[in-house]
Amino acid sequence: MRAEAGLLLVDKPAGATSHDIMLRLRRALGARRVGHTGTLDPFATGLLLSLVGPFTRLADLFHEIPKSYDATLEFGRETDTDDVTGTTVSESPGWREFDAPAVRAAFSARKGTGLQVPPAYSARRVGGERAYAVARRGRQPQLGAREVVVHDIAVTGIDLPEVRFRARVSTGTYVRALARDIGRDLGSAAHLTTLRRTAIGPFRVEDATVPEEAAGAVASESPAWRPGVAALPWIRGRELSAGEQIEIRHGRPVERGDLLPPVWTGVAPRPAEAGSVALSRGDRLVGIALERDDRLFPKRVFPA
Repeated sequence: MRAEAGLLLVDKPAGATSHDIMLRLRRALGARRVGHTGTLDPFATGLLLSLVGPFTRLADLFHEIPKSYDATLEFGRETDTDDVTGTTVSESPGWREFDAPAVRAAFSARKGTGLQVPPAYSARRVGGERAYAVARRGRQPQLGAREVVVHDIAVTGIDLPEVRFRARVSTGTYVRALARDIGRDLGSAAHLTTLRRTAIGPFRVEDATVPEEAAGAVASESPAWRPGVAALPWIRGRELSAGEQIEIRHGRPVERGDLLPPVWTGVAPRPAEAGSVALSRGDRLVGIALERDDRLFPKRVFPA
């Protein structure tokens, strides 16, 4: 089959890279352009948002949506990757003295806005090069701390040295670095052993399809396939008349008119996105416009 354009919710299995999954989807959907809105580490599982066809041009609109995870931390050992796949760099038996209240308090203390140093094995750029490429050569990449937001974090189970927890975090937050830092907060070493992304903003892994069933999900219009404005529920909308659609397709602005409020309001858009409006004609996404001076100026226009 050949998918035209839309958003596909995919449940990534462990062991595959996000790039691997995109290659599988291109073959399954017969689509030349397929991209994701944010990677998952190979050992991790869970929700990947895949943009198909012209919708790959919408990736920047997804950057500020918070992500939710279920994860497991293990005390006693820190690794060079901050997760179970890495080599041990330090060990500590201090966790044997921990009690549940102290553990829960350490997790709670991480809620809010703070600074985080990304893992050495990450996609952050250092001098124009990916940090993981530097680390693989045996060098320590010099990564500066970045501001991140932990919107919510809660312990869901304690069986020391393991702790299960849930977290909802801003884009750019590394959960494995969060595990590393919680271990250090308690005076112990720690690393992440499991990670599953359960949601990205309004999208839930329960609605996702596995890569092998992607074509069927699109063909059957399952909840995993979100064509049109259904892919952008946090963006304001505007239904176009036939004449306005022609104007937009020719790159000309239209009057602001009556805008539809976002279906989902769980994320505060960046200033650059606050003026974005999804333009539709029926169930088809015509384009993205920017509101200015009571008019809508086309920013991206999609094929008819």
